[in-house]
Amino acid sequence: MRKRAGIPAFRGKKARRTMMSAPRDALALLAAPLATLAVALLLVPFRTDLVGTNLALILVVAVVAVAALGNRVAGALAALSAAVWFDLFLARPFERLALTGTNNVETTVLLLVVGLVVSQLAARARRLRVMTVVDAGLLARLHDTARLARSAGAADAVVERVGRHLVEMLGLRGCRFEYGTLLGHPARLEQDGTVTVDHRPWDLERLGWPEGEIELRASAGGRYLGRFMLRPTPEAVPSRQVRRVAVTLADDTGAALATAGPASDDG
Repeated sequence: MRKRAGIPAFRGKKARRTMMSAPRDALALLAAPLATLAVALLLVPFRTDLVGTNLALILVVAVVAVAALGNRVAGALAALSAAVWFDLFLARPFERLALTGTNNVETTVLLLVVGLVVSQLAARARRLRVMTVVDAGLLARLHDTARLARSAGAADAVVERVGRHLVEMLGLRGCRFEYGTLLGHPARLEQDGTVTVDHRPWDLERLGWPEGEIELRASAGGRYLGRFMLRPTPEAVPSRQVRRVAVTLADDTGAALATAGPASDDG
């Protein structure tokens, strides 16, 4: 019999990726009109020497830079502001929002369209790059836990390791593990990565985490062996993919506990 004393608890900082991306997106939204304005003003001395299409292409570079830094909204705002600054500073009549001539109108419209399309592509490339990094991190955690779970007598170590992984992956304020009997009816993170409250589906993406602790059960062969009690950070909502990995880690914990045998609480 193994002796289990106390309840392992894990605390972590808020989800760094989520918390860091929000200021970056806000910065990109602020930079969208300002960056394109700065580029347009730098081009003013050359507006009589360069054709409108060349000036517009230079502004597209600024749009791409903003979209790569931020998100689709920032990219779209940059494209729209670039079209306005082109009309105001680089197309005749200068310093007036009044396009004249077919070429100027077509150039402004194309600048807007190309800027919007390119900003979408840049934002998508950024998202795919982030997803690649996240996927590699999740895979490493799965391998780490599976390797540890195969070690003899490593059940408690698996509980501790998985608890720390959950804090980092889900951006939790804290996490503790309970052995034994189910108590209460907390919200639950289900096997498919969804969340239920009172056995009813909870729209996590729209509503955020429900109040209170979230239950993530550790089972093996249909037998309940314990549960992680998660304390989420309200503004940090991980993707469903990440939540499914969390469930897999809890299953690994259940398998390790089942292999270790029943717990003993006597001194």
